[in-house]
Amino acid sequence: MTQQAEPLRSGWRPPLARRTWNSGVWAHFAWAALLPGLILLGWQLYTAYGEVNPILLPSPAAIAEALGTLTASGELAVQLGVSLGRAALGTLYGCAAALALGTLVGLSRLAAKLLDPSMQLLRLTPSLAIAPLIILWFGFGETSKIVIIATGAFFPLYLATIQSLRGVDGRLTEVARVLQFGRAQQLSRLLLPGAMPGLLSGLRLAMAYGWLSLVVAELLGAQAGIGYLMSHAQTNGHPAIIFVGVLVFAVMGKLIDLLVATVEKRVLRWRDSYAG
Repeated sequence: MTQQAEPLRSGWRPPLARRTWNSGVWAHFAWAALLPGLILLGWQLYTAYGEVNPILLPSPAAIAEALGTLTASGELAVQLGVSLGRAALGTLYGCAAALALGTLVGLSRLAAKLLDPSMQLLRLTPSLAIAPLIILWFGFGETSKIVIIATGAFFPLYLATIQSLRGVDGRLTEVARVLQFGRAQQLSRLLLPGAMPGLLSGLRLAMAYGWLSLVVAELLGAQAGIGYLMSHAQTNGHPAIIFVGVLVFAVMGKLIDLLVATVEKRVLRWRDSYAG
């Protein structure tokens, strides 16, 4: 007597497909780690057998030892917490201002004529040129660092907001007229959902630029944070700790970008044309 096939359960996947997916993921990570692994191996061999000053180029083993020491002592977690809080606050202020001004300029021709030329002038001014002025006006305290980070996060989202609102399908305006939507309803139920892909892309860039601006802010006289850790290590001749700071900035920047990309993927799942 033949046995009846077990009915397919919801969410069930054949074991072969599961193994194929897992092997594909591991193969992707293996290929991604191949080049960095070869670089680290060559770096270690060069510093071990080559004539190189460890003050100028410490070995990966020395950097790993410094990372372990800072982690075990808890200092790395404390300094990273300060940097993350500082970056989050500055990025929040910058994004809030960008959404407000970008929406105003994107929806009003008068505001575009009055505000946008000045915003574009500030956007094209290098951040390193503005940072000394910000420090002069606000001092070396937390306020100046928050302003520097907010300035870095402002312009990507500001531009994305304007372009996204102006790029919304014009047929939505006709739908709004048929449904007799007011101005607030048009903005909340038609314009913002239509502009959401561009807004999320701008938010992703804003968080990236805010994190990059954090480096500038902390290297210009901070008393805490990863940038302070790097400056203190430079003053006291600990190059391995400087490399640890660079590594932490790089890894955290990638994790932040990955977080925003995940949120973007979930929020835009409703769109048929989304291929995130």
